[in-house]
This record gives sequence, structure tokens and C-alpha cells, in this order.
Amino acid sequence: MKVMREYDLVRSLFYLEAWSLHEISRHTGIHRKMIRKMLLYSSPPGYRLKKPRPKTKLGQYLSIIDQILENDCKAPAKQRHTAWRIFCRLRDEYGFDGGYTIVKDCVREKRLSLREVFLPLEQRPGTSQIDFGTAQVIIAGKEQKAHLFCMVLPYSVPSLSGLTPQKR
Repeated sequence: MKVMREYDLVRSLFYLEAWSLHEISRHTGIHRKMIRKMLLYSSPPGYRLKKPRPKTKLGQYLSIIDQILENDCKAPAKQRHTAWRIFCRLRDEYGFDGGYTIVKDCVREKRLSLREVFLPLEQRPGTSQIDFGTAQVIIAGKEQKAHLFCMVLPYSVPSLSGLTPQKR
């Protein structure tokens, strides 16, 4: 695995000095394929799986776990299943013979994917949101199709009423 200083050297030779891949390879002794990979990332990416490992023992029980977690979303917080309770149910009701750890890891992954995520909406001064559309309206007793244009200026300047005048 290449260290950060090698990444910095390769990236600076390529982007700042405008060296070719062949020149960098000759100078550093790093293969051209590796240099291409190094140019994709600003820091060493570490180990990456090409595809997720199969869940051999848990595979046939994944749909049951999904169903339990889906039902838990509607239940009150105190009545939701813990990973241990899901493991016990799988073992007692469905004959699961695997370990608790793989159930716990699976439940953790699935709960993360079920969580809602909210991104803050931040507006800069001078921006607007515009939308076009159509609607059926009644004008003079006759139903017609009307074209709509809607513009919203979401940024607002704070009120100056709270400021006191300066004394001269």
C-alpha cells in the first residue's frame, strides 16, 4: 500500500508539473496502472470489497428480519425489538442456528438504511426558486386550463427594527 507522501508526489508531478504517466513511472518506480489509481483519490482509499460478502447462515432469514424491523417502525419506541430479541425470535420460532453477532451486525446495517435523513436547506442572498405548472380554473363560469408561474425568494434580510439608533 502506498503512503500519503507518495500520493502527494505523484499528484504534484502530474497536476502541477504536467508530467506524463510514463515520466512519473520512470522517476518513482511506480507502475502506470497504480499511478492512475493514485490520481483518482486524494488520499489512499484503503481496502475495498468489490462486492459484499454473502450472508450464508443468515441469508434465508433476511426477509424475516426486514419484516420485523418494518413493523417496529410503526410500534412505540419501548416496544421495538432489540437485536437480541430478534436473535431469540429467529432461534426459537424459525430454527436459526447461527450466532448472535451476525444477527446484531445485520440489524445494525438495516436500521441505518431505514433511518430518515434530513439535509438543511440553506439559501444564499439573491437566489430564488421558480416553478411552472398548469391548473384547471373557472373563469366567468367556464372551466379553462391556466398556466402558472411561481417564484419564491427564500432568503430574507434580518429585521432592523431591533437595532437602536447610534448616538452622535
